[in-house]
Amino acid sequence: MPPYTIVYFPVRGRCEAMHMLLADQDQSWKEEVETMETWPALKPSCLYGQLPKFQDGDLTLYQSNAILRHLGRSLGLYGKDQQEAALLDVVNDGVEDLRCKYATLIYTNYEAGKEGYVKALPEHLKPFETLLSQNQGGQAFIVGNQISFADYNLLDLLLNHQVLAPGCLDSFPLLSAYVARLSARPKLKAFLASPEHVKRPINGNGKQ
Repeated sequence: MPPYTIVYFPVRGRCEAMHMLLADQDQSWKEEVETMETWPALKPSCLYGQLPKFQDGDLTLYQSNAILRHLGRSLGLYGKDQQEAALLDVVNDGVEDLRCKYATLIYTNYEAGKEGYVKALPEHLKPFETLLSQNQGGQAFIVGNQISFADYNLLDLLLNHQVLAPGCLDSFPLLSAYVARLSARPKLKAFLASPEHVKRPINGNGKQ
């Protein structure tokens, strides 16, 4: 049996970063897909009444960022020391801020809000370009010299934004190269080309 089980809806949503992480780290996992028909029966048993739900042996976790951090600690993807770990938390919290803005647009204000969102996007992407520039001239990872859980989370968010606003990274050469470099990692490249990823919609309402 695979050591990990992911319980989620049939979308990329808040699970694709952990899918990327597990695939790139050559980990196996079991997928349990909930639909709108099956979800109401499961919901009362879920902490916070939401998914994803993640099982690592006897350990059951909720909250996507807590799951990513757990995998980061378990698989050596949380920096080389406490200083790098703290910086990775800064990055990941920044990713979460932008992901929440993105989700609000997608689910509550897509038609009316997309133009303004895309116009404001550079100011939200700039901090990540700055962080890259401060680490080995932007030629490595977001923090340090090894990949981290925050890299997968940031990559997922950037890929989603390239669908929403093609060319959004054109004025950010370090971010643009970062996305290309990470996406070319052999196991990650294979996952991104797989039917499991390609056929899974980004969001639950068809908007992207």
